[in-house]
Amino acid sequence: MNSFEKIKQDLLANPRVWLVTGVAGFIGSGLLEQLLRLNQRVVGLDNFSTGYHCNIDSVLNSVSTEQAKRFDFVKGDIRDLPTCSFCCKDVDIILHQAALGSVPRSLANPVATNQSNVDGFLNMLVAARDAGVDRFVYASSSSVYGDQIDLPKKEDIIGKPLSPYALTKYVCELYAAVFSRCYGLQCIGLRYFNVFGRRQDPEGAYAAVIPKWFASILRGEPVYINGDGETSRDFCYIDNVVQANLLAGCVTAEEAVGQVYNIAFGERTTLNELYDLIHARILELKPNLTAARPYYRDFRPGDVRHSLADISKAGVLLGYVPTHSVKDGLIEAALWYVNNLK
Repeated sequence: MNSFEKIKQDLLANPRVWLVTGVAGFIGSGLLEQLLRLNQRVVGLDNFSTGYHCNIDSVLNSVSTEQAKRFDFVKGDIRDLPTCSFCCKDVDIILHQAALGSVPRSLANPVATNQSNVDGFLNMLVAARDAGVDRFVYASSSSVYGDQIDLPKKEDIIGKPLSPYALTKYVCELYAAVFSRCYGLQCIGLRYFNVFGRRQDPEGAYAAVIPKWFASILRGEPVYINGDGETSRDFCYIDNVVQANLLAGCVTAEEAVGQVYNIAFGERTTLNELYDLIHARILELKPNLTAARPYYRDFRPGDVRHSLADISKAGVLLGYVPTHSVKDGLIEAALWYVNNLK
């Protein structure tokens, strides 16, 4: 039995109280779904700036009535300390996902990005400390590696940030380390590498590439690739990220706490390869769609050329073993988009 299965069995036997911030987002709702299926009590916090009611509704409709009753939702903003304090009462473990994502959004509005990602993060740390929360697990980002070009990315070697978003995520890591040292708050950071999966929003100027391409192909709209298509990323399916969060929330080994971990699949996929995988999967599900080729345009400011994670640290200290490759994840994601996009 692997580490994740052991933790799931333990949680079923010994339920805990979790706070998931950003619970209406696609990662937050994925965490909510898994926790409710394990009969956990969950408090969810979201201001709906990037999340959606329908994500929460989808989760609640997918679990039993008794499991759904274990969820309490608070509409509020992490930029408000009293709201954070209210949500942290009687909570055992926090999974902090709330943030303003997207490199381009941060370049367009660095003030808003800092307010949510730094000020809001500090509020959550203070609230968690004051409430005596056992564990604070937070979402960081591969963007903290900045201009460090060596591959694969190892947690202890980073470069200079290339965007306000990257800077905010690095500041969060520093704040978490300080709160661990000064206040004894058990913090664990997870550096996500290009997460994708069901419920990820394809709309808006700052939508991620995978949901945007699914939507464009299904609707017969143009698909755009920034640069020559040979830019590569370590894409990571949502189920892998959910696993990592629960492992980080429950790990008991002392040496595993106070750390930051890469969370990815551990393989590179170019944008050209990604397009071919998505396109092929959609045509399998909807063979009547017209085959199309993408349009290439300029590289996007603030983007790194290549990204690949060394996930060995998470494997050794957390017991993290990703279950879904990029191809496996795209197969599941395609079904969701075909059934849910209009």
